[in-house]
Amino acid sequence: MAPEGGGERLQKVLASRGYGSRRVCEDLIAEGRVTVNGEVAVLGRRIEADADVVEVDGHLVPVRPGLVHYLLNKPAGVVTTARDTHGRPTVVDLVPGEPRVFPVGRLDADTEGLLLLTNDGDLAHRLTHPSFGVDKEYLAHVAGEPTAATLRRLRKGIDLDDGPTAPAKVSQPAPGVLRITIHEGRNRQVRRMCEAVGHPVERLVRVRIGSLRDQRLKPGQWRPLSTEEVKALSEAIAPA
Repeated sequence: MAPEGGGERLQKVLASRGYGSRRVCEDLIAEGRVTVNGEVAVLGRRIEADADVVEVDGHLVPVRPGLVHYLLNKPAGVVTTARDTHGRPTVVDLVPGEPRVFPVGRLDADTEGLLLLTNDGDLAHRLTHPSFGVDKEYLAHVAGEPTAATLRRLRKGIDLDDGPTAPAKVSQPAPGVLRITIHEGRNRQVRRMCEAVGHPVERLVRVRIGSLRDQRLKPGQWRPLSTEEVKALSEAIAPA
């Protein structure tokens, strides 16, 4: 436990990690939803980031230093895993080896675009868990010319072999190109949706994850996220 007057105020730490304003974080503490080292926290509690374990609703809050967040523009032919038994290049090969990071979510080998790699387990959980509904936006170059009726079908939801998809945001910015935004994380979902309406995907690029965009990154390039970007991303998916 942090000594009196030492460490940082708990609500300040929670706010900096994207759990809302300090007032919102004070409410979380007052409602008994925050624990420090397994004990329910009280308002005014201070913590030491190097020593204390903080949880909100049972989920670990990454308060220790050393967290990294890389935004990668994944090229086609690279697999989204830390290690591949077939010797194919992986996304982890494209970013620094230390500290160890893992990809958040998955893009299939043929899909290009934005992918987050991090050692921030709490943020990764909130980005991938369906209950948080984080948007992922794709540009799908498809075979044929989809009609307005086809776009309406995609927006409403498509019956796939593992059940109907949730409604999607769909537009057609250019002939043969669909802009599709989903918040589910099913395997090859966009490809399967397009296949189901008779327009197989010829090229698929993810262009946005939540609040993250970057048109300047070339395939294979990466960059660290700024503190402001991590905060904005966290705030957009903070618990209700």
